[in-house]
Order: sequence, then C-alpha cells, then structure tokens
Amino acid sequence: MNMAKLLAPDAVRVFATFSSKKRLFQDLGELVEAVHGLDAATVIAALQEREALGTTGVGRGVALPHARLAGVDRVVGAFFKLERPFSYGSVDKVPVDLVFALFAPRDAGVEHLKALAFVSRTLREGRVCAKLRANSDPATLHAILSSSTDSQAA
Repeated sequence: MNMAKLLAPDAVRVFATFSSKKRLFQDLGELVEAVHGLDAATVIAALQEREALGTTGVGRGVALPHARLAGVDRVVGAFFKLERPFSYGSVDKVPVDLVFALFAPRDAGVEHLKALAFVSRTLREGRVCAKLRANSDPATLHAILSSSTDSQAA
C-alpha cells in the first residue's frame, strides 16, 4: 500500500485546535466534500455513527476516525494536524493533535482494513509523528506521510 494513493495533497490541513469532535467531524466532512465530492452531511453522520461504537482515538495523540460510505469508489484519506491538542476521549486519555481520517466504499471489505492498518502502523512510528509535529506546512506534512510505504502488506 502507498500513502500517496490514500492521501491527496489538498486533503491535508493544519488547524489551531478544535473544541470538540463534532467540530472536527464537520471540518472533515467539508474537506472530503471539497476534495472528493462526497456529501459533507453524510460524511459527518457516518463519522459520528462510527465514533458512537467506540473511540477512534488510538493513543499517543493520534486519532483515526473512519467510515464506510456509498459513493466512494476507493479508500481515501484526509489528514489534520492541530497546533494545540484537544480532548478526544482517546483510549490513553492523551489529547489528540494528529488526525488521519479514512473513507472507504460501503462494501470495501479487506481494502478498508488494510488501509486502516497501514495508517495505524505509520502513525505508531515515533519518528514519523515527531516529523509531523515539527512541521506546519501542509505540503511538507503530505511529503512526510507520502514517504511511508507498506512493507507489511496483508
């Protein structure tokens, strides 16, 4: 798997912070609508529905919200870096500052899981997260993420 195929350059943003998951999901929905043509309201509802099943805050300041949607033809992502972390309700209670959202076709099956595992492995690497946290330029963030390739494809 290749990060450049999941994450378009214009799907990377830097924000000061968010006050809530609801606001984060709204901005993700608007971005995914602008970049991938998906309906923002549908994206937001799908993210909220998934989050209701359990937190997507995976720890160490990272959140991986994700949803399956009709109208998506392949797995796509969006990345937000926050200048100030906010309380996300993560499993380790650490506030979140790195958010990588994934959106997959409703019937994606294993492709969705492979993409989620790949992004998770990438953001568990301390050196990758350190580079992301040290930069605030969206193009640089995209380059850092895009340099990740999956040598452990399932």
